[in-house]
Amino acid sequence: MQKNSAKQTPKDWHRADVVAALKRKGWTVRALSRRHQLSEYTLYTALDRSYPKGERIIAEALGLSVQDIWPEREAKRQFQPSLQSVSIA
Repeated sequence: MQKNSAKQTPKDWHRADVVAALKRKGWTVRALSRRHQLSEYTLYTALDRSYPKGERIIAEALGLSVQDIWPEREAKRQFQPSLQSVSIA
């Protein structure tokens, strides 16, 4: 059996890993939300779905880039389809 040699995009961190990393830095998600004058639960949104502003706040608190934590989300944002001409015969 041959292995797929195509380069795979690294997986996004699990939400529990993000929360644990924040705790190691002395933050809770709620406290970080309040620190940035957001509703206490606003940054929880970034743990489950795309929310660029929240992702940047969390990444900054961890001293990482958004790409380091959510590479799949970033890849989707950077995707630009190319239009190819198709000849119909």
